[in-house]
Amino acid sequence: MIDSQVEEHIEGDGSGRLVTLGRVSGLHGVQGWLKIFSDTRPRENILNYSPWYLQRGQGWEKWTLEKGRRQGKLVVAKLQGCNDRESARELMDAVVAVHRSQLPAAQDAYYWSDLEGLKVVTVQGAELGRVSHLFETGANDVLVVRGDRERLLPWIWEQVIQDVDLAQGRITVDWDPEF
Repeated sequence: MIDSQVEEHIEGDGSGRLVTLGRVSGLHGVQGWLKIFSDTRPRENILNYSPWYLQRGQGWEKWTLEKGRRQGKLVVAKLQGCNDRESARELMDAVVAVHRSQLPAAQDAYYWSDLEGLKVVTVQGAELGRVSHLFETGANDVLVVRGDRERLLPWIWEQVIQDVDLAQGRITVDWDPEF
């Protein structure tokens, strides 16, 4: 599974949904560089995408990535038009997203954002709810399914996850609805 954790829509843009890849986590130097916490693997893969869309308040702003590099556990990036520390400070804590269409096609894998919102049904046909979000554990990823109650289902292919049908908007699982 490929992880990207949140998707949004740009109203009136017509280009579709955005997938969150990280967030601005700090300032780097005095020339407008930003520290970026990246959810991509490896972390520096976030630098392969431009433009970035930064969420500030309720809106999204389009920014062109000028340059960047990995620095320790973080990534540092320079955006066009962000040329000093004060401009960079205004972008603190902004969510970093790209258009879903900018991401490569997932080969035998799924982006988390593609799974969020899908209906989850058991092999017997009982509806458990919809995927709210996913999270990572040391052993495996976990689907958070919200229906009549919240359920945590481990992402274990063929053992729990039987089928993912993106076209039908459904994930079929081998899971006891009482559990």
